[in-house]
Amino acid sequence: MNAIESVLIENRVFAPNAVAAAAARISGMSAYDALCAEAERDFEGFWERLARANLVWSKPFTKVLDESNAPFYKWFEDGELNASANCLDKHMGTPVEHKTAVIFEADDGAVTRTSYRELLSRVSQFANALLADGIGKGDRVLIYMPMTLEGVIAMQACARIGATHSVVFGGFSAKALHERIIDAGAVAVITANYQRRGGRELPLKAIVDEGLAMGGCETIKTVFVYQRTANPCNMVAGRDKTFAEALAGQSDNCPALAVGAEHPLFVLYTSGSTGKPKGVQHSTGGYLLWAKLTMDWTFDLQPSDVFWCTADIGWITGHSYVAYGPLAAGATQIIYEGVPTFPNAGRFWQMIERHQCTIFYTAPTAIRSLIKAAESDANVHPARSNLGSLRILGSVGEPINPEAWMWYYRNVGGERCPIVDTFWQTETGGHMITPLPGATPLVPGSCTLPLPGIMAAIVDEAGHDIANGTGGLLVVKRPWPSMIRTIWNDPERFKKAYFPTEMGGKLYLAGDGAVRSADRGYFRITGRIDDVLNVSGHRLGTMEIESALVSHTVLVAEAAVVGRPDDLTGEAVCAFVVLKGARPTGDAAAAMAKELRDWVAKEIGPLAKPKDIRFAENLPKTRSGKIMRRLLRSVAKGEAVTQDTSTLENPAILDQLGQAW
Repeated sequence: MNAIESVLIENRVFAPNAVAAAAARISGMSAYDALCAEAERDFEGFWERLARANLVWSKPFTKVLDESNAPFYKWFEDGELNASANCLDKHMGTPVEHKTAVIFEADDGAVTRTSYRELLSRVSQFANALLADGIGKGDRVLIYMPMTLEGVIAMQACARIGATHSVVFGGFSAKALHERIIDAGAVAVITANYQRRGGRELPLKAIVDEGLAMGGCETIKTVFVYQRTANPCNMVAGRDKTFAEALAGQSDNCPALAVGAEHPLFVLYTSGSTGKPKGVQHSTGGYLLWAKLTMDWTFDLQPSDVFWCTADIGWITGHSYVAYGPLAAGATQIIYEGVPTFPNAGRFWQMIERHQCTIFYTAPTAIRSLIKAAESDANVHPARSNLGSLRILGSVGEPINPEAWMWYYRNVGGERCPIVDTFWQTETGGHMITPLPGATPLVPGSCTLPLPGIMAAIVDEAGHDIANGTGGLLVVKRPWPSMIRTIWNDPERFKKAYFPTEMGGKLYLAGDGAVRSADRGYFRITGRIDDVLNVSGHRLGTMEIESALVSHTVLVAEAAVVGRPDDLTGEAVCAFVVLKGARPTGDAAAAMAKELRDWVAKEIGPLAKPKDIRFAENLPKTRSGKIMRRLLRSVAKGEAVTQDTSTLENPAILDQLGQAW
């Protein structure tokens, strides 16, 4: 990559709090270095030690890693265990048994608390209902649920009986459900009549019915319906069962079925695909090990913590850091049904105060939208809530720009809470590159260093290492336990996508561009490989340009950058910008666009100046807050948006963005 990508140098460094670091699970860089050295010295022995210490095995494994059929790696394959037993049963007879497992806050503010003992009973009862319906080991069950405790119970119940679950985010369309049901060969669907979000009731069961009516879903025998609201929904006789009907008479004791460590715990389809759904298959043993370990390491989890990951269970973050990791670690966690802006944009901060949350983990898109809200309405500013309980903040989903990092650090964390800026993917199962709160000096906008045992590197297109300070392709050189095992029903696509032959077939290609700082060797993600623009022969990371725009703290609240074809330069930079003030039009818009172009030229260089800048009240986002850049690419090209937009929170914004200034 051209050196222009590395111009945005971040010199601010924040050392770990000395008192907190002294009590941390990984205390100081010397402890981090020692773990990394152990992994380098005895790679298999390192993972063996951690797997034996952190998981309960029904049958202990004797083989750690099988590389004989690379890249289809196997970990702990002759061992047997159960994921649900490792999340629930193992706590019975310990002080955790009666500890609160989940604090659930509904959209309307109602709060319920569930202990580990109560959660085990409810999971076991639902598992028995699945067994009574003929569902068992190896069957696939599709889960399409609201963000309630019942969604987690459904996932745990499937794991308990060896069924492989496939969770679909509750904002996906009937067509998306239909594709996933067919690809997975699901035998049942677990859903709800409606979901509550932002004071509204949104249908789920009706969307399931629409998807099943598209044909080809003959494998589905049963649809289980959780009655979340009092509103009725269509029920198909002989196929559909309410939760109440399914659970009637079922025992709350269901022994967990031991399965092989490589047994598929779940298949999760990556979002945003315009072609055939890509089902990421994860194992039981390796995945659960990393979910548990990263809870301990990344979040420095302590027995008294109240943990809150705001992700929906329809995404990998909700799998690893809601449904499995916190429970495997014995944590008390918050689960929230609604959106961060209802009934007002101070909801997150009010909940942190109400539940005395100590670890808060959310997405940069949510942070940036709440910055804008707080700066326009002092009543929803974090300062209006007592956030003194917080000790660790986290960021997930995409790189966080330095200015949003600083706002988060100052206004939410009170300049005392470290921010763990976590890089990872659906395919990696858990965190890969992240600061450790008791060890790593923090640099805004940098995910810093790989976790121990993760052999990350930056290489060129041929797989050769490149020098620090130069951008390249992010890879992982050695397998790790929680990695994707394959793409469901498509092993060739798996090899081509993640282990390209051009790199020798053994390097895991993350699909992201990255650069390591020349001084500390810290990683900074520059954007997806397909988000790297080639402007007049120079490769520019879209994340760099977005960061430059958002660093104009007077004008810009949020920005997204994509490329469009250009006859002169090959590709042109197109920026979609949300301002802190009102959206300008006419000459005012032209003047503001010029100001921002000049700003980017100053921050990065003239080549990075956006050719197009379009202003709007918002950006197209899913209901989980993810910016849908693939839709922006179509808008930038002047194309009609033909992709599925049913996952968008605000589909009307596409029309606004389509109007050039």
